Amino acid sequence: MDCILEKTNCLSEDCKKTLRKALKILGKKNLAFIMHNGSFPSTDGQNTGFGSINSDGGKEFIKYVSGLFDAIQLGPAGKTKSCDSSPYTGTIFSGNPLFIDLKELTTKKWGQILSETTYFDIVSNNPNTNLNKTSYSYAYKKYNEAMQEAWNNFKANPDKKLEKEFHIFKNENSFWLDKDSLYEALSVEHGNDYWPLWGSDTDKNLFNPSSIEQKIEFAKRIEEIEKKYSDEIELYKFTQFVLSKQNEETREFAKKHDIKMIADRQVAFSDRDTWAYQSLFLKGWCLGCPPDYFSKDGQAWGFPVMDPDRMYNADGSLDEGGQLLKNLYKKMFKENPGGVRIDHIVGLIDPWVYKAGKKPKIEEGAGRLYSSPEHSELSKYAIAKLEDLNEEVTADKEKRIKTLTKEQIKQYGALIEKIVIAAAKEEGLDKDSIVCEDLGTLTTPVASVMKQFELQGMKLTQFTEPDKPKDPYRCKNIEKRCWAMVGTHDNEPIKMWADKNIHTHEGYLHAKNLVEDLWTESENKDDIIVKLTEDAEFLAQTKLVELFASEAENIQIFFTDYFNIYDVYNRPGTSGDENWSLRLPDNYKELKSINLAQILKLAIIARGKDFAEKNKKLIEKLEEIE
Repeated sequence: MDCILEKTNCLSEDCKKTLRKALKILGKKNLAFIMHNGSFPSTDGQNTGFGSINSDGGKEFIKYVSGLFDAIQLGPAGKTKSCDSSPYTGTIFSGNPLFIDLKELTTKKWGQILSETTYFDIVSNNPNTNLNKTSYSYAYKKYNEAMQEAWNNFKANPDKKLEKEFHIFKNENSFWLDKDSLYEALSVEHGNDYWPLWGSDTDKNLFNPSSIEQKIEFAKRIEEIEKKYSDEIELYKFTQFVLSKQNEETREFAKKHDIKMIADRQVAFSDRDTWAYQSLFLKGWCLGCPPDYFSKDGQAWGFPVMDPDRMYNADGSLDEGGQLLKNLYKKMFKENPGGVRIDHIVGLIDPWVYKAGKKPKIEEGAGRLYSSPEHSELSKYAIAKLEDLNEEVTADKEKRIKTLTKEQIKQYGALIEKIVIAAAKEEGLDKDSIVCEDLGTLTTPVASVMKQFELQGMKLTQFTEPDKPKDPYRCKNIEKRCWAMVGTHDNEPIKMWADKNIHTHEGYLHAKNLVEDLWTESENKDDIIVKLTEDAEFLAQTKLVELFASEAENIQIFFTDYFNIYDVYNRPGTSGDENWSLRLPDNYKELKSINLAQILKLAIIARGKDFAEKNKKLIEKLEEIE
């Protein structure tokens, strides 16, 4: 079978069909590739310092995964700050201008509003041209300059068709675009884009008036700023228009290649969002994580918390805060037909909150917003009652709530039901389009809501605790309705994990479990255990076999694992240009990717002799691809 094309890891259509058949036999409904937008590769002569699925390199990658993968799991798509490259602190509505394909703006399609000279200057001066790393600070500055030039040229010689589309875009998106662009103007006015440092209390609170008089005063100030910085505001809106138009074209391109995009909704709100919607947040409280094994003082994220009193009206309909979130999710589902991954689902259902300026510790007043009936300040929001608590367990523990009624579960799940699921349905999707990041903390309310609404969580096999037979991330315990993976953007690649586990006691425990789960009928189990404890390559591959041998219907693979890239995309708790910077190399087709045919063959064999015999011909075809 002519499977490998030339000397690349590209597979022929016949080979892809064989692999797809194996996936179907193993009960897999979806195979998704995880790669955040900035990590997409470039084509020759187009490396501007930041990746984008909208670029020629991005579209080429869509064609590469087409026929084998069903979807691409992207990262958060919001506009990030000049001083922080983390996509998880980006805006909730505005898109990231770094995802714009600048090269397209040099073509007749866009009236050549960006000169080729400017474009090639950006490419030629990219400091990371020959590295598979983004150049965040460089790209941030250069893209701003490029879009200023493009806007100036568009104004000077507007294309009538594009001008009309731009006008429609502004009208349709005014509910968020007006505020976001005004923030941009005020950032120029005050010389920085961090609103708490602005010198004017009026400007800090333009959408948070405390009286009718203030509302009138603030409206005049808004009008003044809009007039003074009309060009900056229009530039911001134009940039968002360009990005939106390119995103739509890429979705159509992906659709033709049977690839869907899955969005990523971070738990955070950006500075821009916090300023614009501060009247909807709970004053004096922040979202974080309680102390745990990784952080003795907890994680003080500093993110705002939606005010429960602004979420729903007395009749159960959505209040302004609830409608804001629904508008957000409707936009995400509309733009991402593959669905939405919700980061930190506990932050929606059972959030841990702490007082601003304090640590997220119980002794400093922290607690779960809806699960603290004993708390002097949070009790008014409590859904759980005192009699529902296990008083021997502290407020920061998962199993503190021992009992919940159906009505209480419904209350905890109101946001999921009335906002997330409702938004998906209104955009023609069902609840299976919702991927819940439920790794780590899984409190009783969260587990109950996910069960009640049949939501699919995540199972990360790298997190398996080998000394716990019932560990939910272990192969034999992974449930059918979930998304399983060996790692995400926050983990080391599985090869790096394997290198650290060989010749260790924990590695032996992992090996013992893998053999019990995958080689149940083998007569030489001890020999396989020994090999797993000594051979990192074999251990890493076996963890991938475990993934596909599991009952999980949906599989995701991070690009470092698929292409055997020995590097880390994100190291939690760190910042700077080095973090979030890893890209897929431009020559990815020449890299040695995982041997998926062999992995799927071994996964079929791991299901037992009868299953393997039934699929003997398929195994033989997979062996030809190996």
